[in-house]
Amino acid sequence: MKTLVILSMAVALLASPSWGYKQEDLDKLATTNTCQECDLAGADLHLAYLREANLAKAILTKAILTKAILTKANLAGADLRGTVLGVAFLPLADLREADLERVDLSHASLRGANLAGANLAGANLEKADLAGADLAGADLRGTVLTGAVLRDAKIDFADFAKAKFCNTFMPDGQRIFKDC
Repeated sequence: MKTLVILSMAVALLASPSWGYKQEDLDKLATTNTCQECDLAGADLHLAYLREANLAKAILTKAILTKAILTKANLAGADLRGTVLGVAFLPLADLREADLERVDLSHASLRGANLAGANLAGANLEKADLAGADLAGADLRGTVLTGAVLRDAKIDFADFAKAKFCNTFMPDGQRIFKDC
């Protein structure tokens, strides 16, 4: 498994231009699968295998994590503003208090993920799978939830002001066609 992580990171390194992230932080992530409070802003990590990675409080602004595997990853308190996570696989990921403002999570799997208190304002969650996710206290103002699945999700105290719902499955299994 460690070899797969290193190979994934090597491919990402070869394909990515320098965006200001710290190379030593990327190397640390590649070798240890841990990089708390690291600066990986703008890093190209698409297709990266980061299962159970510890990226708590990491700076990942404008990083590319398209189709990345982040099952059970710890991204609590991470700064992911403007990051591309489309079609990413994040089931059971810990994203508590993470800043996901304007993040592209379209078609992403977030089944059972913990997004309690996360900032998702203006995020694109079109066709995202949030079944069983914890969104308690999350900021979802202006979020696009078209075709999203929120079955069995916890949404207590979440702010959905100006969120766009069309063909969205809510926690109670009801389908909402608002904003279609």
